[in-house]
Amino acid sequence: MQLLDWIILSATLLFIVAYGAIKTKGSKNVNEYILGNNETPWWTVGLSVMATQASAITFLSTPGQAYHDGMGFVQFYFGLPLAMVVICITFIPIYHKLKVYTAYEYLEQRFDVKTRSLAALIFLVQRGLGTGFTIYAPAIILSSLLGWNLNLMNVVIGVMIIIYTMSGGTKAVNVTHKQQMFVIFTGMIIAFFIILDFLPEELDFNNALHIAGANEKLNILDFSFDPEKRYTIWSGIAGGFFLALAYFGTDQSQVQRYLSGKSVRESQMGLIMNGFLKVPMQFFILLIGVMVFVFFQFHSAPLHFNPNNTRLIENSAYKSKYNDLEKQLDAVAGEKKEISMLYVDQLSKDFDNKELHNKMIALNSREKDLRDQAKELIHQIDKKAETNDKDYVFLYFILNFLPKGLIGLLLAVIISAAMSSSASGLNALASTTTIDIYKRHVKGDKTDKHFVNSTRLFTLIWGVIAILFACMGSLFDNLIQMVNIIGSIFYGTVLGIFLVAFYIKFIKAEAIFWSAVVTQTIVLVIYKLDILSYLWLNVIGASLTIVIALLLQLLIGTKNDPESSYIE
Repeated sequence: MQLLDWIILSATLLFIVAYGAIKTKGSKNVNEYILGNNETPWWTVGLSVMATQASAITFLSTPGQAYHDGMGFVQFYFGLPLAMVVICITFIPIYHKLKVYTAYEYLEQRFDVKTRSLAALIFLVQRGLGTGFTIYAPAIILSSLLGWNLNLMNVVIGVMIIIYTMSGGTKAVNVTHKQQMFVIFTGMIIAFFIILDFLPEELDFNNALHIAGANEKLNILDFSFDPEKRYTIWSGIAGGFFLALAYFGTDQSQVQRYLSGKSVRESQMGLIMNGFLKVPMQFFILLIGVMVFVFFQFHSAPLHFNPNNTRLIENSAYKSKYNDLEKQLDAVAGEKKEISMLYVDQLSKDFDNKELHNKMIALNSREKDLRDQAKELIHQIDKKAETNDKDYVFLYFILNFLPKGLIGLLLAVIISAAMSSSASGLNALASTTTIDIYKRHVKGDKTDKHFVNSTRLFTLIWGVIAILFACMGSLFDNLIQMVNIIGSIFYGTVLGIFLVAFYIKFIKAEAIFWSAVVTQTIVLVIYKLDILSYLWLNVIGASLTIVIALLLQLLIGTKNDPESSYIE
């Protein structure tokens, strides 16, 4: 990185932190600190919702996912727009009508305090883990870039996020999201056109897509009914719908974003904006990853993208074997470049050469075999080393091929995304802990100022916990998938509780509480057995919660259930 890159990176991040801290300091009451005084316009709600979901993991892992596996991951988001409509019709009006600070506050009015506490605790566990991963992702960047200790970078980034989140609460999160999304959109659009500009002169965008298609990177839709496949049209619509419904409708990190809206209509418009833009945005990010793949058909790619693992090889007895694999990869890369140019030449003559297509597939298979052999060598040096290098693909491209200035901008994009998502997570964790756990069980009358200070303290505590989780991030596979797996394990149960609360009025507290406990146990067992795609855990969790609650309610009746204070 050059001086100009450091200036752009540092100035962008320091401005966001300082702006968020100064602009919103001095919140006087709980409503202002947690809900921003309900002053947020719809477009800020929409940007904040998008920024909360679009973590650094999105911009770090998603291009790598597309580089290795193609565009099929976009099917994951197909259920999201439908979920936005359901939330706008049902969830938002009820939350606003009851004037709740958190989604789980509603559950006590509908059921009882233990159901509310259970849902809040499930949220705290999964969001605490998720926030840790959103801190870990950009720490990978800076540790690889500077050669600094990864855990040290987790601490530095976590502290930066804690500073402005503690200072201004929800309002600080919302106002910084606007700057962060501007940086993110600008940087990714520039990166896309830079990649296209770096392709050979005779290769236009249309030809690049043909090469990607010939290498099976544009297989967007999979209509198979195989439950073991992670991404199909059916798992995307069904599992993706339930996951999005749970995430946007019951996860406090998202609920808090639109509860701060000026009105029901403003909150609804913000979510609809997210529904319209989310799928195209993810498609575009995946397309960037596919274009990086096309780029590396004409430029040398490393045998392994993770620099930490390559440093292990360089200082080991396996260095010569690794170098031999690199030479073989260079030979394969030369053939791939030649075949790709021949393929483009045939396209210009309106001739689709299946023989060239088959050679491409064979070369890809050979390349994969060489990369797998490299991973085996790494494992022989360190059996605990994480050899999945998907998260490093886009980072490698940024650091090695982008011109001066743009490297700093793209790193600012990824770190800004981390700050936006992590800040929302910490804000929601602190709010839920204060409102659903501490305030609900603390004795004696406390002032608004006391609960504002409590929320600030819990922000600090959860920030420390998230940093500790981030320090364990290297133990997991591709981060974009890991975050969604964690959500899928827990979201289905919580969603089932809310669906019963909204739509099945005769089910009472005891039935739904024990149903949720049993369902969550079953889902954990199913995940452990690894018998189907994680997206289906959302459907199973929500469905089981409802069915078991129905059966329990029929068995126990209503005599043991206290009347709730819920009002239609």
